[in-house]
Amino acid sequence: MSNMNVSKLEEIRAKILESRDAERMCVTVCGGTGCHAYGCMQVAQAFKQEVRKQNLDDRVDIRITGCHGFCERGPILVIQPLGIFYQRIQLDDIPEVVSETVGKGKIIPRLLYVEPGQKKAIALEKDVPFYKLQKRIIFENNGFIDPTNIQDYLALDGYKALTKALFEMTAEEIIQEIKLSGLRGRGGGGFLTGAKWEICRHVASNTKYLICNADEGDPGAYMDRSLLEGNPHSVIEGMIIGAYAIGASEGYIYVRMEYPLAVTNVTIAIEQAREMGLLGESILGSEFSFDIHVFKGAGAFVSGEETSLMASIEGRRAFPRQRPPFPAQSGLWGKPTNINNVETWANVPLIISRGSDWYSQIGTEKSKGTKIFSLVGKINNTGLVEVPMGISLKKIIYEIGGGIKDGKKFKAVQTGGPSGGCIPADMLDLPIDFDTLTKAGSIMGSGGMIVMDEETCMVDVARYFLQFTQEESCGKCVPCRVGTREMVNILTRITEGHGQEGDIKRLEDLAQTIKNGSLCGLGQTAPNPVLTTIRYFRKEYEDHIQKHHCEARACKELTTYYIEPEKCVGCLLCLKSCPVDAITGERKRVHHIDQELCIQCGACFDVCPPKVMAVSKLTGKKRERLLKSASKKRVAQ
Repeated sequence: MSNMNVSKLEEIRAKILESRDAERMCVTVCGGTGCHAYGCMQVAQAFKQEVRKQNLDDRVDIRITGCHGFCERGPILVIQPLGIFYQRIQLDDIPEVVSETVGKGKIIPRLLYVEPGQKKAIALEKDVPFYKLQKRIIFENNGFIDPTNIQDYLALDGYKALTKALFEMTAEEIIQEIKLSGLRGRGGGGFLTGAKWEICRHVASNTKYLICNADEGDPGAYMDRSLLEGNPHSVIEGMIIGAYAIGASEGYIYVRMEYPLAVTNVTIAIEQAREMGLLGESILGSEFSFDIHVFKGAGAFVSGEETSLMASIEGRRAFPRQRPPFPAQSGLWGKPTNINNVETWANVPLIISRGSDWYSQIGTEKSKGTKIFSLVGKINNTGLVEVPMGISLKKIIYEIGGGIKDGKKFKAVQTGGPSGGCIPADMLDLPIDFDTLTKAGSIMGSGGMIVMDEETCMVDVARYFLQFTQEESCGKCVPCRVGTREMVNILTRITEGHGQEGDIKRLEDLAQTIKNGSLCGLGQTAPNPVLTTIRYFRKEYEDHIQKHHCEARACKELTTYYIEPEKCVGCLLCLKSCPVDAITGERKRVHHIDQELCIQCGACFDVCPPKVMAVSKLTGKKRERLLKSASKKRVAQ
């Protein structure tokens, strides 16, 4: 619509609102990637068929929305405006939901959520602790909007911030508002967004670019993905405002090809915005023109680094380059370029619409607003959580996350993805903000949060994450290419029982060399998992090296499973669980593990009654004597 202006946009908005009954029942089905894996599309389709079958079309709408966040409980549906929360819906449940809840307003208890360790079922979404303790401002509309329908976004005041920015504010005023809000980049570095925009605006150039970094490659992280999938217009609106503020005429959303739903939904949203005159020439009748392209990345982790990302867009290999000059001065094709991540852009319309005063009241003195975390690992309630900056780790893990699975003890949490650090149990009261995490040796990163329990080996965790970054290194600079490989080799030796005195010191020295000498952020932060695990879990390293002992039983080469004859009752549980038939024995007779066949998988230990299966924490001659003793007792019996 080339003739679109503010008046016409508001007329369209008014007609949308007039056509919708706020009291009409709407079944919102979570359509995030997690729920797709659970079969949400089949659930939504079955709902539509069942509603027609029971002649209730005139009473209810079915809407597939963005991610609701509580991925652990998919498929999820919420019945609005009642707010009834049903989880783990199966196709067989649908006729009953339609007849009882949609048709009669009755709640079905077996489909309600029950908090771990509790008995009382919770009927309303707002009362579920997972949601109740969050502060959802960016994700606020994810559960109400069909991401492929721009009308849903307009009905919730979408693009009002854009009209305000274009017709009521100057570019300088927009930048000042962003600066006053205290918004910091959510992609990892935490640089002040307004200051970044200001630098780019003041660089003289006829051509400027703007980029949304959606190359989210951290293991276990999917915040940006869910925003692009569930509310792409919030990101697009933020980008248009940012482009107007810095004077950019062209923008790119750099998104991983492995995110097909995100690619599809954001592409549809761009086309819809373009058709309505919200993108392209003379946006809303103004003198400002701007358009957005989707660029699908090939999945290299290093592409998340901004100079590598720009090289990829330019058609070159994703290699980082030295800075300065910074992208704001000389970026894409040598032109001034502003790069922010998905979550940062989604914050912009909120700040412009509600004001910097409102936004700056959320969070801490130096870390304003909320942050979305991908809460995963050994925790009851996994999913995406949006919380105010400054909230403690303890509240996230125990009050929102529902505590550790199977009643086990909390051991550590890693924040910031593979380049983040591991924070121990005695620091659970640590407030989550940029500066505090940095002091603790970790980083905010894009928002990954992996929870670990007592059965996690911290040496092995450090090895795993460092190996990931080592494999993803572009190899351009020697400290990262060679240094990370050498650190992985040392860590592997330690976990395999070949650690040497002085290995800890070698790791620390290498880590500092890599941090100081690497070209980009990947290498500069890669040693963080190693440094923090040495800092907080040094004894585990020493036990691995000096005693060849892994307390968590995660390192197979350091673990021996055996059966104590005095305690074995011959129940056959361990024998049946062994995947390689390494256990022999008859019912009510002592069993035996053939150490040559045993693969140290731990399956027997998991199923055996308490204290019947034991783990050898001894090494060398002591272990040999213990195993021979157990074998002799078995033969004697």
